[in-house]
Amino acid sequence: MSQTDDTRSTDDRSTPIRVLIAKPGLDGHDRGAKVLARGLRDEGFEVIYTGLRQTPEMIADAAEQEDVDVVGLSILSGAHMTLLPRIAQLVRERGMDDVLVAAGGIIPDADVGKLKEAGIAEIFGPGTSIGQVARYFREHARKRA
Repeated sequence: MSQTDDTRSTDDRSTPIRVLIAKPGLDGHDRGAKVLARGLRDEGFEVIYTGLRQTPEMIADAAEQEDVDVVGLSILSGAHMTLLPRIAQLVRERGMDDVLVAAGGIIPDADVGKLKEAGIAEIFGPGTSIGQVARYFREHARKRA
């Protein structure tokens, strides 16, 4: 048993972490999101993929309806400073304070601090492995509130 397994409660081990993977805005490139969704599934997560061109409201609705532990946002369009804070805000407004919101894609280093201040827990850049994302989700999901 790994150290991570030792620190999880019985409830955490009995049900997989539920992750919503979403592509906000007009970004039409979803290969990375699909690879991540499949990789997280292979890592034992329960994954819901919303598809392309989701509005912040659609993403928050799906997160609420699916009762997820994590919202993973994939964005390559350059609209991250508008879309990501809005999604984090909507998730919080709906009372999902325990939901971890993370993002990946092409996000300049200069914007990372502002996005974290806006409620994005972590930013994963190009070259991040599925294992790194999975490890972060295991260590941080279900620990917010």
